Amino acid sequence: MGKSMKSPVVNKAMELLRQLRQITEGQDDVTAKLNKIIMMIVQQTDADAGACYLVVDDCYLELFAAYGYPEDLSHKISFRIGQGIIGIVAQNQCSLALSDVSKHPAYSPMPEIKEDEYRTFIGVPLIRWNRTIGVIALQNKKKHTYSPADKEILETISMVLSEIVASDEMSAYKESLIRERGQTGRERYKGLSLSKGYGMGCAVVHRRRQAVTKLFADDKEKELRKLENAHKKMNADLDEKFNTTKIGIGEHVDILDAYRMFAQDKGWYKKIADNVQSGLTAEAAAERAYEDMWNRLSGTNDAYLKERLHDLRDITDRLLGYLSGDNKTSASVDSDDIIVVAMSMGPADLMDYDYKKIRGLIIEDGTPTMHVAIVAKALGIPVVAKIKGIFNDIKTGELLAIDGNEGYVYNKPSVQIQEKIKAKIAEKEKLQAKLAELRKLPSKTKDGTKINLFINVGLLFDLDYIETTNCEGIGLYRTEIPFMSSDQMPDVNKQMEYYKELMDRSGNKKVVFRSLDVGSDKLLPYWSNAGEDNPAIGWRSIRITLDRRAILRKQMRAFLRAAAGKELNVMFPMIANYAEFIEAKETLLLELEKEKRRGSPTPKKVNVGLMIEVPSVIFQLDAILKQADFISIGTNDLAQFIFASDRGNPRLTERYDVLSAPFLKVMQEIITKATKAGVYCSVCGEMAGNPIEALALIGLGYRNLSMSGSAFGKVKSMVRSLNIVDIEDYVKTLMKSNKKTLRPQLISYANDHGIEIY
Repeated sequence: MGKSMKSPVVNKAMELLRQLRQITEGQDDVTAKLNKIIMMIVQQTDADAGACYLVVDDCYLELFAAYGYPEDLSHKISFRIGQGIIGIVAQNQCSLALSDVSKHPAYSPMPEIKEDEYRTFIGVPLIRWNRTIGVIALQNKKKHTYSPADKEILETISMVLSEIVASDEMSAYKESLIRERGQTGRERYKGLSLSKGYGMGCAVVHRRRQAVTKLFADDKEKELRKLENAHKKMNADLDEKFNTTKIGIGEHVDILDAYRMFAQDKGWYKKIADNVQSGLTAEAAAERAYEDMWNRLSGTNDAYLKERLHDLRDITDRLLGYLSGDNKTSASVDSDDIIVVAMSMGPADLMDYDYKKIRGLIIEDGTPTMHVAIVAKALGIPVVAKIKGIFNDIKTGELLAIDGNEGYVYNKPSVQIQEKIKAKIAEKEKLQAKLAELRKLPSKTKDGTKINLFINVGLLFDLDYIETTNCEGIGLYRTEIPFMSSDQMPDVNKQMEYYKELMDRSGNKKVVFRSLDVGSDKLLPYWSNAGEDNPAIGWRSIRITLDRRAILRKQMRAFLRAAAGKELNVMFPMIANYAEFIEAKETLLLELEKEKRRGSPTPKKVNVGLMIEVPSVIFQLDAILKQADFISIGTNDLAQFIFASDRGNPRLTERYDVLSAPFLKVMQEIITKATKAGVYCSVCGEMAGNPIEALALIGLGYRNLSMSGSAFGKVKSMVRSLNIVDIEDYVKTLMKSNKKTLRPQLISYANDHGIEIY
């Protein structure tokens, strides 16, 4: 087979890579190598000047190497990520080419390098594992247009340069700079708690797969065969892992099935194969396929799509391991107690470990909705995330302690900290045993008032809580989960299978279905992203299904068929006014009449309700209560809309509190009107699952609460330890307060009266 002709772009890129390799294999120290590389890039691309800025402390970029500027300015210029054009490139993780740099809104000339003399600019981020670690920038004094080919060459170089920047030698150099500047390493880290609990054990650093070093293929057919074999082996191993591993949450958990479908996706595989056909090695082709997807989706505000990117990163890393023959994820540690430390992880990676030994999981880049966090939470593993720099700070074998309740991680904890964590672990084990004893006891207060406790269900393993908690039923079934875990819209029969399984597992217990609630942070993979500026208050939930009525009608049909001969409870989310509720209700009743005309079995009773989440609906509540069979309050959305506070914004997390008089007065008005109208009313938001917040709700008059299965025992324990009359009187007194939060007073009251609020 003859060699194919390479394009000028490929030839130029290969020449630059050849020189780059010569420099990196030399005997110079890492800073000298970096300066030579920048000089080589400037000379080979006909630029007048160039620079390399590196991230030092996760917030600032610092000039490490430059060529062509008036003097040596290494380590004399730094600025925040997001500041100036260099900072914009780092923040957005996208290349930027400007024919006139002075016209960019972020332009701020640096007098040290006489930047006002330069007209054109091109900047390319250095990215490793989805994190910006630096920026390469080139400039010309005369007008010059950078072509897509120029950009492609620099991006190819940046892939290799990123490995140099992330090398142990460069890390050691950065650490020496930090020491010289009087900064020291950390022993305690504060992060975001994704799963509560305590743990202590030896650190196991979750190693990412080897980075791609060879970009261009010598034999395309050989690379295609290697790709096909690696892809088959990876999927076979995943099938075996998911089908045979028992991890206490069911064999066919939706989230793991969705992951497996992603790994088997033909479109993804074809993109990699096409990249091989263009001349890349199988490893480079896989990395390029991921980068293309990252460039298209990384700018989205949609949390669901970002989680799909996390899955794609994990699957790409896994495939790279099979391509290289190196599938190990970490160094081995001889310990029965381990804490896994990762930059990022997928759910399959977690199952590479013996989960019975995992005492905690630390993820540097993590979100509450990331799949590995959801699976870890189901396993009872504490998870802490969002700690910048911890992946590089921690070494395998070091002793770690994790406080998943407060979000703290301790590196080489003192004896005092160790004793504290051990005591917390023992306390939790004792509490779990006590909560288990509550299963057969009624959820009644000390003075005999019944509080109906339900669970919220989304994933299949949540159904296990029906038996383990002895709950009253399911107060909220999130029907969007099956839609989100499927690669195409489920038809009526498929939906009916989901819903019927749920009702069969529930027996005679109450089940409340919420109609499809997508949009905002929950987009479906087979729907395009609308790209809204404010998705939380945009085209979402009932607004989508009323506009796309066929989807709503099919779901109503599936509900009716799944509940044949039983009682059906359906509620509609995000209702903003009376007209929307009536429109949705009539859609359900119309489908009911159609089923009757067909002679199909129908539910023995149909109850129609709505979720109270949008404040405007409260002003029409009197009229709505005449038409609704029940209402349920989604406190998460209701609170963010009342306070005009994005609940996903960490800067606002503690600014507003649902345990404040304004919000409690809203909750009081709703329960008062519902009680007067004789309409069943429940709470299914996070307030219901937090013991101290549930205490306040009971004091306001709520008697039906629905929560996550993991929170059930603690709320039931609280219920059985309180006196209704006393708490109702106390809450009435508190409502007169103008304090920012009433939480401290309620906690003090609970402690003084022996109310259990673990």
